[in-house]
Amino acid sequence: MIDAGHLDRVGRRVTLRPVDDDNWRAVADVAPRDDQRRFVAALGARYLLLSSRSQVWTSLAVYADETVVGHVMWGADDDGSHWIGGMLIDAAEQGRGVGRATMQTLAPWLAARDGNPPVRLSYHRDNTPAAALYASLGFHPTGGVDDDELIAEQTP
Repeated sequence: MIDAGHLDRVGRRVTLRPVDDDNWRAVADVAPRDDQRRFVAALGARYLLLSSRSQVWTSLAVYADETVVGHVMWGADDDGSHWIGGMLIDAAEQGRGVGRATMQTLAPWLAARDGNPPVRLSYHRDNTPAAALYASLGFHPTGGVDDDELIAEQTP
C-alpha cells in the first residue's frame, strides 16, 4: 500500500493499493463521466488489461478509506523516468479531491525510486481540467507529444 496521508475534500484517506483478487472487479468497473470518455478509457477494465498484458505498466487501485474509487498505473521508461498513466476516478467520486490526492501520493513515491528520476505523464490537449490539475502539482509541458497527448514532467 502507498499511503502518504492525503485526504480527499470529505476527509477520507486516499491510498493506492495493488490490484488483487479482492478488488479487481471494483477497479474494472470504475467509469468516468460520459464527457470524459474521449480522454480516458470508458472503464478501468481497459487499463487493467493493458497492465496485465504488458511488462511496462503496474495498475493500482485508488481507495478512499476502504472503498475503491479509481485506478492509476505507473511504469518505468528506458531512460530511467517514471510515468503515471491511466488515472481514472469514478464519476460518482469526482469533485472530491481524489484525483489530486492520488497524484500527491503517487508522484513523490515514484520520484523517490531509483535516484529521483523525473516523473512524466501525458494528457489530451483538450483536457483542460487535467492540464490545470497537473500544472498545479508542478508538472510542466516538455514540448513532447505521445499518441496525440501532451507530455508533462515533474522534476525533483
